[in-house]
Amino acid sequence: MTHIVIRKSGLDIISFELDGHTGYSVEGEDIVCAGLSCIAQTACLGLLMVAQAEVSIDRDEDRGYLKCELPQDLSPEVMHDCQVILNTALVGFCDLRDGYSDFIELEVEEYVY
Repeated sequence: MTHIVIRKSGLDIISFELDGHTGYSVEGEDIVCAGLSCIAQTACLGLLMVAQAEVSIDRDEDRGYLKCELPQDLSPEVMHDCQVILNTALVGFCDLRDGYSDFIELEVEEYVY
């Protein structure tokens, strides 16, 4: 099962973390894991290349782990762009979780910098 944690400070998403393989199918054929990976990696790329935020990314492919965290000192314009990207990723995570709830656990928690 993949465990997803979305951390928010007020209304702003400040990080997301995925941990574990879904176990939907064997490695290389797991469409649920591939879907989550695609959403997460695209969000990271969007934050880096579109929003131009210097996010912190930590990953361990063997474990199925990815964490992406925003820096604290973003301008309002960059923060806005990051929130559009992160909320879009959250919609994607939620949609996959709704269809494959036996393989994905998602929680949203409040976090204070």
